[in-house]
Amino acid sequence: MPRTIALKPEQVPADSKPALDVFSKNLGFTPNMLATFAQSPIAFNAWATFRSSLNKVLDMKTREAISLIVSEVNGCSYCLAVHTYAASMAKLPADEITLARKGHSSDPKRDAGVQFAHKVINTRGHISDADLKTIRDAGYTDANVMEILALVAMFSLTNFFNNVFDPEKDYPAVPLTGSIRMQPSSGERK
Repeated sequence: MPRTIALKPEQVPADSKPALDVFSKNLGFTPNMLATFAQSPIAFNAWATFRSSLNKVLDMKTREAISLIVSEVNGCSYCLAVHTYAASMAKLPADEITLARKGHSSDPKRDAGVQFAHKVINTRGHISDADLKTIRDAGYTDANVMEILALVAMFSLTNFFNNVFDPEKDYPAVPLTGSIRMQPSSGERK
């Protein structure tokens, strides 16, 4: 049950309206999460800028796979519903969506990126030197690693937002699979 309101168009603060209108136009409707988040123009616009910038990193399938594992680990049913739909629109097959929710992909490079994101969210960034070597060996540059970190942070923000405020779902529900936290890497930094 929602813990705050999703704003009606006439209730949206003037400073939130331009960014909300862009998302609404691109999606063809205004998701409840965005209509709720728009209550705070400062937080909403900061997130919208972050999100828009990160839509330019990596490829859409990898971004969506990362969103799925981060949302699964953070237990965000709203984001799992949204990103399962988005992943299917990005032409990720159902078996790939399932793999992503478990922190994997059948594509070797994407698998390394998703596994790295999974380790980052589970260890709160305390990864080992071996983890960093593995992602670099898979073909990711340090800039790409930074982009994965930014995606983990951005998806975590929306996960936490939705877990706190529980906006009404706009997409078909996707059940959580339960906790899939991984064990820390051997040699993990403390």
